[in-house]
Amino acid sequence: MWPVLFNFFGFPVQSYGASKALAAIVGAILLGRRFKRLGFDKDLAYSLVLWATVWGFVGGKIYFLIDNWSHFEWHMLGSSGFVWYGGLVGGTIAVAVISFRHKLQLATVAGAMAMPLSVAYGIGRIGCFLAGDGTYGKPTDLPWGMAFPNGVVPVDVPVHPAQLYEALGAFAIAAFLWFLQDRVRPVAVFGSYLALSGAARLLVETVRINPPVILGLSEAQLFGIVSMIVGAALVLRRTASRGPAAVPTAGTSI
Repeated sequence: MWPVLFNFFGFPVQSYGASKALAAIVGAILLGRRFKRLGFDKDLAYSLVLWATVWGFVGGKIYFLIDNWSHFEWHMLGSSGFVWYGGLVGGTIAVAVISFRHKLQLATVAGAMAMPLSVAYGIGRIGCFLAGDGTYGKPTDLPWGMAFPNGVVPVDVPVHPAQLYEALGAFAIAAFLWFLQDRVRPVAVFGSYLALSGAARLLVETVRINPPVILGLSEAQLFGIVSMIVGAALVLRRTASRGPAAVPTAGTSI
């Protein structure tokens, strides 16, 4: 683990926060390039990423608090404790609002954001690994098993580095989406992201220690299945794409 990357004038720069900042920056750069290719103002891409990040964190924190309300403690309001699917909902709402305000087709924006979002997720998961945030998996005797004695949930025996599994999966998905984005409709690109990321989450949960909630499946696996179903529906949707909307003006307000 490497929870603190370095000290800047006595101020510790933590890997968790740094990874989230890097994920947002890389995501904004990739989305800006995609927007430029589509004929959109790339500054709007930066605005989208900014607000999606802010409201993604809000959504992720709200979901975490709701999920853990029965044993709420004030420290839960701190910098740790975020749920990805809550963040996805919060970020999606922000993107939908901004797209509506700037008269952009939401399907086109979603398709453009799919690949950058997957890259950003992978970077964020590397940060989780470095910080030892407790999202690692079950004990294993595989050569790459790792112990996290100083993790948020300390573990002294080798376990699956599930965060790295997710990061690798996210980067592989991003590569596939990059290949797809000029070959299929934008809504199908986003649908592919939902389906593939849901499948990846479903698989990685098999090596995690999360309590089942129904049919032997964890909450994350249930969300993964829902994501796969919604994604498959979008991929199979036969409504023809009307193409991108008129070029919007840049702005940073929601």
